Amino acid sequence: MKRILIALPAAVLIGLSLPAVGQEAEAIEAYMSGNYASALARTANAPDADSRAFAARILLAEAIRQNGQPPHALLQDALDEANQALALQPGHIEGRLQKAIALSLISRPMSTGEIRRAGIGGEARDLAEAVLAEDPGNVYAHGFLAVWNIEVIRRGGMIGAMIMGASLDKARDHYHAAMQITPDDAAIHWQWARALAALNAKKYRRDIDTALEAAIASPVNSDLERVMQIRAVKLKQALEIDGPVAAEAMAREVL
Repeated sequence: MKRILIALPAAVLIGLSLPAVGQEAEAIEAYMSGNYASALARTANAPDADSRAFAARILLAEAIRQNGQPPHALLQDALDEANQALALQPGHIEGRLQKAIALSLISRPMSTGEIRRAGIGGEARDLAEAVLAEDPGNVYAHGFLAVWNIEVIRRGGMIGAMIMGASLDKARDHYHAAMQITPDDAAIHWQWARALAALNAKKYRRDIDTALEAAIASPVNSDLERVMQIRAVKLKQALEIDGPVAAEAMAREVL
């Protein structure tokens, strides 16, 4: 099954490792079709780490499917599920990735000072980097860190980037690593384009156009991927019709 990625200010919804216990094919099908309530109901009573990480993923997909900043309660529920997965199985890869995403989404409306004091940005980064230390070919950890680096630069400026150890070179390295592993992933291309457009749509126009074209041309097999592909189309139209300033504003609002 193809996995799915979504990103926010450093957030990427990571692919699903199929749960080993208590996970029905119907739950996976419901998730892929965008019927998140049904998918969540079918995994609610499964006590294993895989299923709790899957529940976190379902909740985060539901959050991203909406427009604007997701409700805090929904993000907190996702974080709680990811923490349950890690309590059951410390070091669980999917649990760590979903926790990183939840933390990043929670941090979205916060100021850079609030994020720094809470330690959320650094914790999200550390979770993704720990995954890569064990699994260097994890495409979605690379995708997460590509966007994380750009968002730190955008929100924190050069000083914030220095403090957090972020750079555009690191962002590009992670994006290129993700592309080499999975060249036709619409979500990875969309999130890279969105992050660059939010940073500076005029300066990075060529890279943005290339990534958007790749996102639009990539095959999709889930409701969430289709949503992101539609957003890629709309951002491309905004660039072409309304110009970089309008596209940049749009990129900072969408997920």
